[in-house]
Amino acid sequence: MEAVSRPVTAELPIGSDADLSRVRQRVRQAATDLGFGLAQQTKVVTAASELARNTLVHGGGGLMEMTSLDDGHRRGLRLSFVDHGPGIRDVELALTDGYTSGGGLGLGLGGARRLMQHFTIDTAPGQGTTVTVEAWEQGVPAARRGTP
Repeated sequence: MEAVSRPVTAELPIGSDADLSRVRQRVRQAATDLGFGLAQQTKVVTAASELARNTLVHGGGGLMEMTSLDDGHRRGLRLSFVDHGPGIRDVELALTDGYTSGGGLGLGLGGARRLMQHFTIDTAPGQGTTVTVEAWEQGVPAARRGTP
């Protein structure tokens, strides 16, 4: 079944370190409200933090759009990080662990991709970058037969 987007539940500016903190707080609250477990909340917040920092540091600032999703069976969260910076010249290289165009560890984009269930980048040199990620509520695993 196709995911149905609800209206944007939040649009947050990313222009300072204080904004990065607000992004993390709002994403955690949304994930909690959607029923994500603690481990999944941590993954989503970590990915959002990395992508928000990239938006600020490499894109010169921008915004995060947060949208709740529902496919009829489960709920999810879509986060889009949008900047109007220089864009990414080589996306595959940028996704390689250890690659950095700044002073970081080079784990941001690749790490965010591994933490989320859906990951796309729309970028071109001189055109800015939009990174969109999605996570879906995984629910509580069913107990296995024969276990107490």
